[in-house]
Amino acid sequence: QVQLVESGGGLVQAGDSLSLSCTASGSIFRIVAMGWYRQAPGKERELVATANSGGGINYADSVKGRFTISRDNAMNTVVLHMNSLKPEDTAVYYCHTYAYTDPFKWDVYWGQGTQVTVSS
Repeated sequence: QVQLVESGGGLVQAGDSLSLSCTASGSIFRIVAMGWYRQAPGKERELVATANSGGGINYADSVKGRFTISRDNAMNTVVLHMNSLKPEDTAVYYCHTYAYTDPFKWDVYWGQGTQVTVSS
């Protein structure tokens, strides 16, 4: 099993910055990708940003130019730097990872979620 521990959520004002951090631990053989999703009240969970082990990065259009994802492969950590936050960024943010627990078995794992609230 793989565990994801998130930190860094909170209440900020529009225009402020905030960073979220996530560290994976447990029976990790290899991590393929790590990243963040979010879910606002009444909406489906959506991709925010992901970073794969080959260096590829993907952002949702709504956060391009404002959010930056960085990954420390050696530490199994991913950080989401969020700038110019907007009220519509308010959501529960979930860390996720595609990870192998042995050479042949992989699965998707989720963190418990951290609340980000942006006031206008």
